Amino acid sequence: MSEKFYITTPIYYVNARPHIGHAYTTIACDAIARRQRMLGRDTWFLTGTDEHGQKIQRAAEAAGKSPQALTDEVSAEFRALWNRMGITYDDYIRTTSERHKSGVQKLWKQIRENGYIYKDSYTGQYCVFDEMYVEVGPGEPLYTKQPDFIRPETRRNEVIAFVRSGLRDLSISRSTFSWGIPVPDDPKHVIYVWLDALANYITALGYGAADDSKYKEYWPADVHMIGKEIVRFHCVYWPAFLLAAGLPLPKSIVAHGWLLFEESKMSKSRGNIVRTETILDVLGADALRYFLLREVVFGQDGSFSFDALVQRYNSDLANGLGNLASRTLAMITRYFRGEVPYPSNKAAHTAEEDLLAGLAKHTISEYNELFGQYQFSRALEIAWALVAAVDKYIVENEPWALAEKQDETSRSRLATVLYTSAEALRIVTVLAHPVMPEATAKIWTQMGLGDIKQVALADLRWGQLQLGTKLGKVEPVFPRADKSAIERMQKMEEQQRPAATETPSATEVQPAANAAAADGASQGSAPLNKPTPVSPPG
Repeated sequence: MSEKFYITTPIYYVNARPHIGHAYTTIACDAIARRQRMLGRDTWFLTGTDEHGQKIQRAAEAAGKSPQALTDEVSAEFRALWNRMGITYDDYIRTTSERHKSGVQKLWKQIRENGYIYKDSYTGQYCVFDEMYVEVGPGEPLYTKQPDFIRPETRRNEVIAFVRSGLRDLSISRSTFSWGIPVPDDPKHVIYVWLDALANYITALGYGAADDSKYKEYWPADVHMIGKEIVRFHCVYWPAFLLAAGLPLPKSIVAHGWLLFEESKMSKSRGNIVRTETILDVLGADALRYFLLREVVFGQDGSFSFDALVQRYNSDLANGLGNLASRTLAMITRYFRGEVPYPSNKAAHTAEEDLLAGLAKHTISEYNELFGQYQFSRALEIAWALVAAVDKYIVENEPWALAEKQDETSRSRLATVLYTSAEALRIVTVLAHPVMPEATAKIWTQMGLGDIKQVALADLRWGQLQLGTKLGKVEPVFPRADKSAIERMQKMEEQQRPAATETPSATEVQPAANAAAADGASQGSAPLNKPTPVSPPG
């Protein structure tokens, strides 16, 4: 039986259309899921949309729509974008679906049966923007034992500091609005939107359903991937809900930083969001995937600009991997009738080939270790160092000059140089596949190697390129982008911006204006400082 791996994106709140900030998280999860499948693991990848709460109800009213109509519309846009990008999710959960509602109510009942819900009134400052009360009181920490439970360390330290500052019982129902899941046996109340939303990670697997086989098979999750702004909900509230229900905790929660545009966090209210579709139309999905995972140190805030995107595309993809593939495969086609040549082990073999083989072996090891730690930028840097080394090797050995000579030694040397270059290209292509699935699949096909998704990543070694392999048709994979690409993307965004800046009044309410007193807004509470017999994951 193959090892299981379950990864989730946060479910995206449907008070806004998707932009590249959403795409960033989803791309990272998709790259991880693709790599896990290449490692032979039985992988389940979940995404979806969060569709309840007071913000949605108000947004729908402002737009003159029912909450369900608004959520149907925006959720469909998220799903359509992920489909267009080729995101390999296995399930797409919506919190307005019946399967989710029944699972959330089951979770509520389990927590209640375990004695962790009591009825009371709650008075406090309520922030509609964050869907939470804003005060915290004294309490006991729930966990500090497992360092890898929250990553990176900066986020873990924030959570520990928050928990040590003290916890008080949490209000887990609302009675001031109706757009949510009714509390079992008390329909005047709706379940707190964060209890509702977080439960998607188990309801999508069938928790609370007649068929809960996937829940038993895949839970607990290996990775919850989230943005740093929702760390508290995932690292404090979610474990509290699970512990109260007597359910296992997820194995790890990984929080990335914000994607900044002109040094500011992208937001509808600022009118500085960038649509993913703009980049897809001009440069394609792989260019965006590579840029986000290479340019941004995962866990830290990162900057986005069209200039930086095009610069990275040209330097690393058009002039880097794309050029290596084109020149290597074109020369094999020209000088060896499109068949991988035989590399000499004697006269035409030099220390350069040994050094390149050694570097490739080191690259495979380092890349896999770094990617496994979600250090995407460093992993890609390591892989592209191999690309640069092969490019230097080709320039120094001048295969085009060797091809003009007729002697047997030159011919043998030419074969060795081109085989070595092609083998290095094969290795980089496999390593980069989870990040750039479309482009690497094209290179793989041009190399005559079949379906790259069938490659067993754990078995990747130097020297596996078969002699005599017949190449496919060689075509450019990354055409160079000129300045007009930047101008086109900027113009496309400017044309969309008026529509984007009109949205906040309908769908986003500023927290300062809405942190108003909400006396008696909730009558359900769950203790966060009550000890439970369930231990953190070990």
